[in-house]
Amino acid sequence: MKKLIVLALALVVAISTFCLVNQKEEDYLRIHIRANSNSEYDQQIKYKVKDTVVTALKPIVDSIDSKDNMMEVLQKNVQTLKNIIDNKLRELGQSYTSNVKICEEKFPTRSYEELTLGAGVYDAIIIELGSGEGDNWWCVAYPPLCFVTAEGDGENIEYKSIFSKWLNK
Repeated sequence: MKKLIVLALALVVAISTFCLVNQKEEDYLRIHIRANSNSEYDQQIKYKVKDTVVTALKPIVDSIDSKDNMMEVLQKNVQTLKNIIDNKLRELGQSYTSNVKICEEKFPTRSYEELTLGAGVYDAIIIELGSGEGDNWWCVAYPPLCFVTAEGDGENIEYKSIFSKWLNK
C-alpha cells in the first residue's frame, strides 16, 4: 500500500512538472513580497506578512479558474489587500506601510522547488514593505503554487495542495 501511495505521489509530481514546464511566461502570475531591508528583523516581518497575505488570498484562489480572472479580482481588491498588510504591519509595531501593485516586471531565472521560471517579463503582484529594499519572498500566485494548507489534530496532519486541486479541475 505504501509503495502505491509513493508511486501515486511521484506520478502527480511528474505530471505537475510536465504541465508547468510547458506553460509560458504569460501563463503565470508571480507574487513578490519585498522586505523593508535585509536586517534579520525586517526579514522576519516579511515572513509574517507573507503568512497574512497567503491567508487572505487563499479563499480567492479557491474560486479562481484562470489567470485573467485572478488578475481581475486582485485589481479590484488591491486596496483591501494593502489595508490587510498595513494592519498586520501596525500589529507588528512597524511605522512603515506597504505598497501593493499588479504590474508587468522583468525577473531573472528563478526556481521554486522543481519549477524553474526562465528570465523574462511576468505579470506580478508586487508588495513592498516600507522601502522595499530588502530581499523578497516569491512564489507563483497563479497557478496557485504557494497556497498549501495543513489540516489535522497535530499527529495526523493531512497536507492539501491547492495546486493539486487546481490541476484536477
